[in-house]
Amino acid sequence: MASSDQSPSHNFFVYGSFQEPAVVSLILECTPVIVSAQLHGFHLYRLKGRLHPCVVPSETGLVNGKVLTGLTDAQLENLVTVQGDEYERKTVEVVLTDTSEKMQVQALIWANKDDPDMYGEWDFEEWKRLHMEKFIEASKKFIEWKKNPDGRTREEFEKFVHEDPPVA
Repeated sequence: MASSDQSPSHNFFVYGSFQEPAVVSLILECTPVIVSAQLHGFHLYRLKGRLHPCVVPSETGLVNGKVLTGLTDAQLENLVTVQGDEYERKTVEVVLTDTSEKMQVQALIWANKDDPDMYGEWDFEEWKRLHMEKFIEASKKFIEWKKNPDGRTREEFEKFVHEDPPVA
């Protein structure tokens, strides 16, 4: 078996801020093959006080996102770790936008489907305009933290990905 065959390859559906190639490249420390896809039966929500959204099951829902293909275990761990423990990793079926092909992939689903902090539609263009720069800064801090925690906790990292409190 060739050494390139020794690391399992994962396909992972991302949505929200992880659709942005600059964010994905930073967190994965490479640029994977990215394919547009739709996740049926889920809804994308804003989360009060957060720069990132969540998805939960919804009979009529549809979430547009991307499938990151060929991820290694280490890259998958980076994605899962950045998202945090409020998400559950699940296998879902997506439909590839260009070909209508169905594909089984993994995705991070919000664990608390009744979370009172979920509200409204999450808007990718609004996020890019208002929050992308801060999210990229936080992601850089996360990668540095993961490589060298230096006594810092995950909570110290997480404070960078929460929105600033609204101004009255």
